[in-house]
Amino acid sequence: MRNPILTGAAALVLIVCGALPAAATPTFYSQLSSESQRCVECHQETTPVLYQQWGESRHYRGNVGCYECHGVNTDSSNALEHNGFKIHVIVTPKDCSRCHERQYAEMENSHHAKAGEILGSLDNELADVVEGNKKFYGKSALLVNGCLQCHGSEVKLKNGEPTVDTWPNDGIGRLNVDGSRGSCSACHLRHSFSVAQARQPETCGRCHLGPDHPQKEIYEASRHGIAYVANKDKMNMDSSKWVVGEDYWAAPTCATCHMSATKDQPTTHDVGTRISWNNRPPVSVRPEVTDAKLGLTNKLNWKQRRANMKDVCFACHNENYVNNFYEQYDGLIQLYNEKFGAPGKKLYGMLKKGGLITAQPFDEKIDWTWFKIWHHQGRRARHGASMMQPDYTHWHGLFEVAEAFYTDYLPEAREAAAAGLKAGGVKAKAAQKVNAYIDEMLNSDNHRWFIGKQSAAEKAERAKEREAFKARYGK
Repeated sequence: MRNPILTGAAALVLIVCGALPAAATPTFYSQLSSESQRCVECHQETTPVLYQQWGESRHYRGNVGCYECHGVNTDSSNALEHNGFKIHVIVTPKDCSRCHERQYAEMENSHHAKAGEILGSLDNELADVVEGNKKFYGKSALLVNGCLQCHGSEVKLKNGEPTVDTWPNDGIGRLNVDGSRGSCSACHLRHSFSVAQARQPETCGRCHLGPDHPQKEIYEASRHGIAYVANKDKMNMDSSKWVVGEDYWAAPTCATCHMSATKDQPTTHDVGTRISWNNRPPVSVRPEVTDAKLGLTNKLNWKQRRANMKDVCFACHNENYVNNFYEQYDGLIQLYNEKFGAPGKKLYGMLKKGGLITAQPFDEKIDWTWFKIWHHQGRRARHGASMMQPDYTHWHGLFEVAEAFYTDYLPEAREAAAAGLKAGGVKAKAAQKVNAYIDEMLNSDNHRWFIGKQSAAEKAERAKEREAFKARYGK
């Protein structure tokens, strides 16, 4: 029996990137394979919606049918018998790679592909232990319904069928039984695989929203998001060739900036190649640092990645505008890192190491306070600055960081130190170091306002500004 995958499926390549891969160009089928024709005859009746979605796709126009994707080729480890065929339920990136080799390689080397490796993180501790239990097939039902739906489950099979605790799941970092990572259908929703849908910001917003990573909300409230809503009908979203500045210019979407083509760059499925700060950790770091820890082989340093993103920006903005934006963005990251992120992280480490708080996460108030400072409020501030949304940068960001830092975190650290002093011995020595570090921090330029140590000149300047404000707006 011939293998139709190897002879043609150019349609999906166009869906994914708008251009054929550099490898050998496949050809379209002249007609649907006999295997897929048998599938279609049945699924027209049993699952008409899936049949219609496929009928609207470019796969249909290329005569790429059910069997070309679901039929077992060489790997039968995830196969089951179905109406006389050996098929697999879950189509993996490895299956797609038979036609989309470049896209598969880019995705496999991206942060998205590592998203499923969250066990052991504080986020996982919350969903698995603090908020959950182990009563759903040995897992937390919250983990299965929440975290893993975005991050990806480790798929397991029983008699060829995926198990209920691991499927359905289209998480971007899904760990598949054939060893591949990810799910193409996380972004390219089956079975239509609409290019326009994949480019919508709402597609990314399925996972990139909420208190700890509100990129969708930030985008919607930014100038870019406002322009998108106002000009959606001008975006040419279903075009095979979708080059910013050529095929559309009314607004960018997430795909525009992070994945899609420019006049000088091809598309990419490695979403990290245009990001110059990693704002996920308590202290922002350059992306090559975390890439190395994750075992990714991307050799681009942050300056090269920034140049890639600037190339996108230059489609609409001049050099001075783009350079000034990045200097403003860097300034905010450095402010957060220096004033709150780095000292907060160091203080928390001192408390843990000194035995002044327990090793168990989230069993004391200070654990929650520090987690929300960097994981929620701090991320919102940093993401807000990265996407030019001032309200998320300030009121939903550093305002909440500062409020929690001064009124909750430092007093709770002092309280833990006081208990250590009372306990005596090793804990008392650790407490002394903690108190000394807090005193040193509060006497620094960043924090001395809190203990009334602003200089006379600074106090006079603030008083003058307040009086001017009162004169303008006071009754």
